[in-house]
Amino acid sequence: MIRIRPVSDLRNKFPEIEDMVIREGQPVYLTKNGYGSMVVLSIEKYAELTDGIEFKLDEADKEATSTDTRYTHDEVFSKVRARINAGK
Repeated sequence: MIRIRPVSDLRNKFPEIEDMVIREGQPVYLTKNGYGSMVVLSIEKYAELTDGIEFKLDEADKEATSTDTRYTHDEVFSKVRARINAGK
């Protein structure tokens, strides 16, 4: 279930927001003046989202130091699009 709350709840009802985020493991979307403003996420869920990215960036750094091969952003995104389209 998506949880959408006004950003003022972060100040006024922090324990309630914290409980939802930690207990349910789901993000809480905060709005300001009726528009999306931010997302509150537990550290564990944030780590799940970013750990793989950090690992891949570390791999890319190691590869970059071991070779002189460089790609333009067009080449990289063409390869990514090709992989995504091949999976469909």
